[in-house]
Amino acid sequence: MSNFQEEYDHLRSGGRAFYEQKRGLIEVWGGEAIQFLNGLITNDIEALEDGEKMYAAFPNAKGRLLAVVRVKKREDKYLFETEEATHETVYQNLFRFTMAGDFNVEDVSKQFRFISLWNVEKGEAIDGLEWFGRDVFVPEAGFDAFRANRGALEISDQTYETIRIEEGIPVYGKDMDETTVVPEIGIEGLIHYQKGCYIGQEVIARIHFLGKPSKLLKGLEFEGIVVLDSNDLLNEEGKNAGRITSRVYSPSIAKTIALGYVRNAFVAEGTVLKSGDKPCTVVELPFID
Repeated sequence: MSNFQEEYDHLRSGGRAFYEQKRGLIEVWGGEAIQFLNGLITNDIEALEDGEKMYAAFPNAKGRLLAVVRVKKREDKYLFETEEATHETVYQNLFRFTMAGDFNVEDVSKQFRFISLWNVEKGEAIDGLEWFGRDVFVPEAGFDAFRANRGALEISDQTYETIRIEEGIPVYGKDMDETTVVPEIGIEGLIHYQKGCYIGQEVIARIHFLGKPSKLLKGLEFEGIVVLDSNDLLNEEGKNAGRITSRVYSPSIAKTIALGYVRNAFVAEGTVLKSGDKPCTVVELPFID
């Protein structure tokens, strides 16, 4: 049995598991923090209460995606958490306003190690550390002790890639980038459509109120194990229907599954498309919750 299969079976059967990856953590505070932040991101920072968290996006002026972040309020500070690929972009977008008013930014990423945990109760695993769902920033100084005391199996990149596609988690540079219009990602709660103005709002609001995205990130299922020669998606008439961005074989579903952008005309669940000569079915995300 491969290490992958052992790790996968362990996690999916309820065993404790963790995965470490690099991510950015940035603190923001100051009397004008709300004003500046609400001009930069798609969600309403003012609505956050102490201890609450939310998703948001940094768009450019054309409504295209620079970064997806998770924001948590802790007392008088806002914690911005994002992928390694977008860490510097987020930091620079925030830091440029530090000379404009009462707005302070500190990159605290190097003080922590980022861990995703499965099948471990929050209260049992962590005491007083920053949580974003099952994800946690462990202080660098206490990481070795944390790792030794958890009794959890560390999973490989291959296993994590399978899990994250099963759970419908897009990553920047693969499933989304600066060509992606923010609403196309379809992350629930990412955009607040009644808040004040922010960079890219006009494009994003027009899509929402006057139409809909030309394509959406969806799940795709292929029967069994398939090898694809192309990432292009076609409809039954051979016309362009979208593209695949990530794919993997899921042992739990016993199918090859994929994330991909599907053109609006074909996004209905159950729609049959094909990649090359391989048929697939459009499904809602996540594949496994």
